[in-house]
Amino acid sequence: MKLVKEDLIKHVKKIRKELDHDDSDININEIIYNSEKDEMWIITPDRPDKSIVIGKGGWVVGRLREELHINRIHVESYSDYILKKYRMELSLETVNSFINKEKQQKIDDKFKKQKNNTKKSEHESLIKPMENLKSLLEERIKNVYNFSLDEYFNQKNDFIINNSNNNSDNENKNKINESKIIIALSGGVDSSFSLALAKKLGFNPTAITIDPGTIVLPKQFKDNINKLCDDLEITHKYIQVNYDELINDSLNGRFHPCGRCSDIIEETLFNYGIKNNIDMVIFGDMLSTGSQCIIKYNLDFDTFNNILNAKNIENKKNKEIFRLNLPATLSIGKEEIRNTVEKYNLEKIKGFGCPLLYEVHKKYPYLKKFSIQRILRETRAGALEPGEALNLIWSFYKA
Repeated sequence: MKLVKEDLIKHVKKIRKELDHDDSDININEIIYNSEKDEMWIITPDRPDKSIVIGKGGWVVGRLREELHINRIHVESYSDYILKKYRMELSLETVNSFINKEKQQKIDDKFKKQKNNTKKSEHESLIKPMENLKSLLEERIKNVYNFSLDEYFNQKNDFIINNSNNNSDNENKNKINESKIIIALSGGVDSSFSLALAKKLGFNPTAITIDPGTIVLPKQFKDNINKLCDDLEITHKYIQVNYDELINDSLNGRFHPCGRCSDIIEETLFNYGIKNNIDMVIFGDMLSTGSQCIIKYNLDFDTFNNILNAKNIENKKNKEIFRLNLPATLSIGKEEIRNTVEKYNLEKIKGFGCPLLYEVHKKYPYLKKFSIQRILRETRAGALEPGEALNLIWSFYKA
C-alpha cells in the first residue's frame, strides 16, 4: 500500500468534518506501513497533534482504519519517541560500560591466574548475555517507531536460545550455563516479561518468588508463575517469608504496604544472592531508566546494609552483585509488555496490586493516594498511557 502524507491529511480532515469535529490543522511527520502485519504507524510532531488524528473517543482513527481497510493503525507522537530514544541511548552507554569493565577484568584475571592459579573472572559469564542485550538496544534505537521483539528474535541466529544446540560453540554455551543470575518473579506482567526476555537473551536465570501467603500471593499468581516457568523450562524457587507484621500494620492503617513489601523482597533476594554466590539480580522495574538501569552493590555488608536497610543478612562477606532493571533498560511500555506475555496464555489478573492492597484501600480510602502516586510515576515515565492510568485509578473506586 502506497501512502502519501498529503492524501492522509486530507482523509483525516474529511473524517473529522463528517464527525462534526473542529476544523483543526493536521500535522504528520511520518507514515510507516508494515505490509506483513498490515499495520500503519502515524507519527505526529507532539501529543496535541496525536489527539487530533485520534479524535474524540478514538472515532477518527477508527473510521480511518475502516476506510483504508488496514488491520491496525498506531498514532504516536515524535516528542514521546525523542525521550524514549534518549533514555535507551543512556541505557546503551551503561550496558557498554558494564561490558567493557567485565572484559578488562577478564584480561586482568587471566594474568593473575598465570601467576597463582586464580579462578576465572567472577562475572565473566555475564558478558555474552549483556552483549545480547546491547545488540537488542541498538536495534530498538534504530527502529524506535515500530520495533517488534518477536520479529527481532525470530531473525536473530546468534543468541544462546538458538545456539544452545550448536556443539561447535561449546565455550560460549558453557559460559552461559555457568551464569549465576536470579530474577524476581511475582506472577504479574512486568516480572513475567522480564523472565521471558532474560531467557531469550541467554541469562539462564533462576526465578525466585517471595511467598508471604495468599493475601499477597494468591493462587492465580502462583498458577501463572508455575505455568510460565514450565513453558520456559526455567528453574524456580519459592522462598517463604513471614509478613505478619507488615500485614497487621497495613490492615491497621499504619502505612501503605507496597513500599515495605518491596524492601523485604529486595532484602530477601540479595540475602539469597550472598549465600548462593549470585552475580546478578534482575527486576521488572520500569522506572529506573538510563544510567540507573544497572546498579552495582559492593557488598562489604556495611554498604549493603546502608543501601537496603537490610537487618538479616546472614553471610557477612564481601560480594559484588549487580541489579539489572530489564524493562527500564529498554524503556518499554505496558502495551508492549502485555503483547509479549500474551503468547504464554497466562491468566489475566484484573485490578491493581494484591488482595492485601485491596483490603487496605477498602478500609482506609485515604491510602489510595499512594497507589495513585505510583501509577502517575509510571505515566510520567511513559511506561503507562494516560488512558491506561485513568482506568487503573478508576478501578480503585469501582471495587
